[in-house]
Amino acid sequence: MTDAAKITPSLTPERPTGQAMLRGARGRCPACGEGRMFSSYLKVTDACPHCHEDLHHQRADDGPAYLTILIVSHLGAPLLLASFIAWRPSAMTMILSFGLGAIVLSLAMLPVIKGAMVGLQWARRMHGFGRA
Repeated sequence: MTDAAKITPSLTPERPTGQAMLRGARGRCPACGEGRMFSSYLKVTDACPHCHEDLHHQRADDGPAYLTILIVSHLGAPLLLASFIAWRPSAMTMILSFGLGAIVLSLAMLPVIKGAMVGLQWARRMHGFGRA
């Protein structure tokens, strides 16, 4: 590292990753925490209505869906096994109850995980978020 890099402070302000991810998980703008991030269930707005931060740079793609499936399956599998061993319900009862539970939990977690992922991208200046 050169001496100039040690002395010169960074010209870009710090963006706390944890705070940005929590704001995004709540469905709020990662920059200000006030404006709504989603215009519909999973559609990210092009810009924050409160601070006008551009959010169209986000590239969450299949990441939130993958993480949602991973988490739901890791929560459901031990519960499925434990309930089968404890109560021995019929196959149809297990299919209906755990199928419905997986769908509801997935639909609840998907916007939270997507918001956190957009917050992570904003905080780390990924995919164009760091440009002036």
